[in-house]
Amino acid sequence: MIIERARRVLNIEAEAIQRLQERINEDFVRAVDMILNNEGKVVVTGVGKSGIIGKKIASTLASTGTPAFFLHPTEGIHGDLGMLDKKDIVLAVSNSGETEELSQILPLIKRYGNKLIVLTGRPSSSLAKAGDVVLDVSVREEACPLGLAPTASTTAALAMGDALAVSILEKRGFDKEEFAILHPGGRLGKRLLLRVSDLIHVGEELPKVYETTLMKEVLVEITSKRFGVTGVMDEREHLVGVITDGDLRRALEKYPDLLERAASEIMTENPKWIEADALAAQAVQRMEEHSITSLFVFNKAGERTPVGIIHLHDLLKAGVV
Repeated sequence: MIIERARRVLNIEAEAIQRLQERINEDFVRAVDMILNNEGKVVVTGVGKSGIIGKKIASTLASTGTPAFFLHPTEGIHGDLGMLDKKDIVLAVSNSGETEELSQILPLIKRYGNKLIVLTGRPSSSLAKAGDVVLDVSVREEACPLGLAPTASTTAALAMGDALAVSILEKRGFDKEEFAILHPGGRLGKRLLLRVSDLIHVGEELPKVYETTLMKEVLVEITSKRFGVTGVMDEREHLVGVITDGDLRRALEKYPDLLERAASEIMTENPKWIEADALAAQAVQRMEEHSITSLFVFNKAGERTPVGIIHLHDLLKAGVV
């Protein structure tokens, strides 16, 4: 019985969304164009469950490049209508289209001359008649067996709001880089915004020795800097090689007198590197490509003197990986 009931709920809500496809018409296109050509913000409003859906729609619009916020109509009639600018578009969500609180702020919206887009389950309602554009989100039935709790109707309104937001972002040409700017705390934002220069270790933190440095000093440098690697420099401060923990282990087996040998005898030539202004995500890719955990950093290609080093741990801590 429980499984049957749950499946029935999903079927009803799926049908409610499916039926919206036939209502994507010229009114929907007008709503998209109205918002795209708007000089102000989109102010979304609604009460109860419709208000919750309205908050989600406002959030989705804002996060995809359309300035938007939610205004509760009850707070609106007690002063918060001051947030509304004459250039703003109002997007009202109401299944019945007769919500009292919305009816109270409607004359003020009209007095300001704001354009009004209405998402409603009753295209013949008072709110719909006042709208400049009406998006029909009516459903045949609610998933609630009593026909009382907003279920399929809120799902339909939410889906229509998503369709509106996605259509706007696609027509605007909103891309991943812009999305990242609006989501700097998310993983995508970090992958698209963080640069190697934001995470590198410089100055005294940079592990380096010289070609003539004895391996007993190299061991101290690798251990003290804690990167598991050191750069090997020539007399002009050019990076000519690296010595890693792995190089040390292999050299111990090969040279009984390892600690008395020079760094140039043990180093690996042609070390891997990356430019400072490269994306941090590119550093991850390069490390994965070469199965290494650190890269020396140069200000630009063609330079020979490194300005720092970046380690996989830095990228992990920053959330790039």
